[in-house]
Amino acid sequence: MIKKIIISACLLISFVSFAQQGTASPYSFYGIGDARFKGTLENRSMAGVSVEQDSIHLNVDNPSSYASLGQTTFTVGGSFGTTTLKNSDESAKAQRATFDYLALGIPMGKFGAAFGLVPLSSVGYKIINNNTDVSGARNTQYEGKGGVNKVFFGLGYKILPNWNIGTDVQYNFGKITTSSIEGITDVQNVTAETNESELSGVNFNIGTMYQRKIYKKMSIFTSLDYTFASTLNSANTRVITVSGDPDPYPYPATDNKLKLPNKLSIGVGVGEARKWLVGTTLAFQGNGQYANYYNSSDEVRYEKYSKYAVGGYYIPNYTSFSSYFSRITYRAGLKYEKIGLVINNESINDVGMTLGAGFPITGSFSNVNLGLEFGKRGTTTAGLVQENYFNFSLSFSFNDRWFVKSKFN
Repeated sequence: MIKKIIISACLLISFVSFAQQGTASPYSFYGIGDARFKGTLENRSMAGVSVEQDSIHLNVDNPSSYASLGQTTFTVGGSFGTTTLKNSDESAKAQRATFDYLALGIPMGKFGAAFGLVPLSSVGYKIINNNTDVSGARNTQYEGKGGVNKVFFGLGYKILPNWNIGTDVQYNFGKITTSSIEGITDVQNVTAETNESELSGVNFNIGTMYQRKIYKKMSIFTSLDYTFASTLNSANTRVITVSGDPDPYPYPATDNKLKLPNKLSIGVGVGEARKWLVGTTLAFQGNGQYANYYNSSDEVRYEKYSKYAVGGYYIPNYTSFSSYFSRITYRAGLKYEKIGLVINNESINDVGMTLGAGFPITGSFSNVNLGLEFGKRGTTTAGLVQENYFNFSLSFSFNDRWFVKSKFN
């Protein structure tokens, strides 16, 4: 059954992942767009805390976790989000539905492997400055779409019963298209410029997870993950069109090499397995070189990224036969992020809260997960935009045993 689900989901998402517009933020104009992936919904509902060696949920934040899988696990998730964008004068709303991730994890004794597809970043904005009521005024329209996806393959190994190590290799690819149209009121001709960037590159990360019982049923959980700096090649094209001229004019565009910086994530938590957990995750990332020729600006620079999160889960009684609600996993978390973007000397920050629940499917280790995320990003000072967002997410985690020889009496 799980194999049929995987095939159907792959066919659907291979189309959706390229067709969707995963953000409605004007901040996605800069660099390679908004960072999209924040972990599977189980971890995202805890603000990104992912420190436990889980046997039935796939943790794609740390490849060493694959060695703890007890069953073949297939997970897929998506979100529906609404955002209110406002500056000091006005506000607007935007909605979007997105695919978030698809991954498959396979246990192999002391080893565990996983591979999947994840949207890494998204570009999606439309900004109009309309002055048609003022003669001789300049009118502009800016629009962008696309983003970067990653395909990954990882392998984990259990050195000791409570200590895992692992590594991932990731291939990043995608296309970003931006266009600008400029004209002057009462002047017939307008000028349009279209830029396309084909992006590709490879990067690696390594991780380790360790847990130890410290008091009766209580354990301490730790996680460490490091992503190496890498290069993202950008093959660029540029076309300029003037209304009234049927032939577009290809304009020289220099190919670039963007730099994806190194990143370190550290997590620690305490709790009782399959009962409760409280943990924290800290993440730090170096300065990136994301600017391309069409989105660089003297008012924009990139700084170090950092994230501080606290979260956890609670299961009243996962073995209960009399109460389904006692087997539900309840999750929550808080986060604060400096996303690494500085505009007009203002750092763009993201503050949010997450809530979630995991509903077990009776008779199996599979589950359905729901998540809520709401928060604020950006500011209305310095002529910038504040985004108040709300996301509803849904994921499925299917578990099954593969490679087991059937026995008949």
